[in-house]
Amino acid sequence: MVIEQYEVRKSYRQNEILRKSFNELASGIFGINFEDWYKNGYWTDKYNPYSIVTENKVVANVSVNKMEFISNGKSVKYLQLGTVMTDKKYRNMGFIKTIMQEIEKDYYDIVDGIYLFANDSVLQFYPKFGYKKSTEYQYSKVISNKFNEVGMARDKQARQIQMNNKEEWSLFEKAIENSVNNCAFEMKNNKELIMFYVTQFMKNNVYYVENESAYVIAENNEDELFLHNIFSGKIVNVDSIVEAFGYDISKVVLGFTPLINQGYQVEKLCKDNTTLFLKGKGFDLFEEKEYIFPTLSHA
Repeated sequence: MVIEQYEVRKSYRQNEILRKSFNELASGIFGINFEDWYKNGYWTDKYNPYSIVTENKVVANVSVNKMEFISNGKSVKYLQLGTVMTDKKYRNMGFIKTIMQEIEKDYYDIVDGIYLFANDSVLQFYPKFGYKKSTEYQYSKVISNKFNEVGMARDKQARQIQMNNKEEWSLFEKAIENSVNNCAFEMKNNKELIMFYVTQFMKNNVYYVENESAYVIAENNEDELFLHNIFSGKIVNVDSIVEAFGYDISKVVLGFTPLINQGYQVEKLCKDNTTLFLKGKGFDLFEEKEYIFPTLSHA
């Protein structure tokens, strides 16, 4: 009988063998691969997989994401846990529990809180570690001014940016770095995570609105606009951003908490197979303030 030896490995992104094994597991379970992100220089120590490894094979993992948010004008430091996965052959062996204990030992006393988004199959698991279910709030607005004064549909002023080369990436990175807070609860100092999105899944969702000097990440679904985030050197008028996508837009949904919520409908956010869990005093005002974690902050 062969007895396998297991160990917790972390901070191994530069280990090609372990990184390849991690990517194979992530691809098999979630259909995602972090190799391009690594090669493009965006995988830094802000994203740190904690993995159970046997014979140079990653068989279970919980990734630590170091997060900073601006809330009520103050910086708060969180950990977001993500990429929670176990190879089918190695399930029900307590590996995720072992990893969670290791993470808490390393970080719990040095952050304001820890959070994660869990699927329905593990809703009874995380409360064992002191995590509590929480609610996010989403903001939307019906747009009534579909036509201008002379009854003509307005041309779209939002210019789509093709995020397919490093020159465009560099310009966008600078916009992120120099942006003011356009959200009431905004992720800061993590351009790497945003670049994960716009260099892969959301290459076609980056726009530039010249009259606001703002980069916008948005999904335009016929008459509904989903705004993921806005990056600009000044606080922008969200209504002006929406108008730049044309007067055929009849509704805007925000993937962030607006600075000014007047005029918005606020609803509890209910996602299929997704529950938010929080742990720590750093979240005391989260629900009271009716916040949402920006969609581009999900890891």
